[in-house]
Amino acid sequence: MFYLNEDWTKFLVSELNEPYYLELMKFCEKEYNEQKIFPPREKVFNALNQTKPSEVKVVIMGQDPYINLNQAMGLAFSVPDGVKLPPSLINIFTEIKNTLGIENKSGNLEAWAKQGVLLLNTTLTVRSGVSLSHAGKGWEIFTKRIVELISNNFENIVFILWGGNAKKFENIIDKNKHLILKAAHPSPLSAYNGFFGCNHFARTNNYLKFLHKTPIDWRTDIKKEVDNETI
Repeated sequence: MFYLNEDWTKFLVSELNEPYYLELMKFCEKEYNEQKIFPPREKVFNALNQTKPSEVKVVIMGQDPYINLNQAMGLAFSVPDGVKLPPSLINIFTEIKNTLGIENKSGNLEAWAKQGVLLLNTTLTVRSGVSLSHAGKGWEIFTKRIVELISNNFENIVFILWGGNAKKFENIIDKNKHLILKAAHPSPLSAYNGFFGCNHFARTNNYLKFLHKTPIDWRTDIKKEVDNETI
């Protein structure tokens, strides 16, 4: 099966024995045995395993994993160190540079995840080369439930919804308890229709600072700097 840490196992206990989820796991097991599936099996729940429920400050919704070899790593929009930046991530980094003056080179967003940014795709697995190939198999029910449980159990979370697919989650988020930020998707097809200039990264930090929470450092090279200091 696919590893899910203890914190999320407890948080999602009501879901993990639901018939739809058990069928989804059977489907995924078969797909991994018979097809080329992304992300790697051990990274399916990477977004959850990197960020504990109680530590979530921000939720950024993606669609489904990247469909090309060596890109998907179980974190929405993220690619491993050394991998060429996909177009949507280039646009995300452009928005960060334009609004915060931060220039990121690595597409590995683990540094964000470790600060409480849940990088959650709507669908957590995909066949190589075939976008949305695992849509409608149960993942959407599961990820909507994650968002709903976060909304119900915590307060003052920033939910960042880019594009029509992510905006479908808006109606299960309690607007009285949380901040919802919406814009066009960062894809080159839509980034100029409202993503550029949305100022979501600065607005997120302003909200967190207003609540006396530590803001997010949107650099992606934090881990490298810490490692270098340790050596």
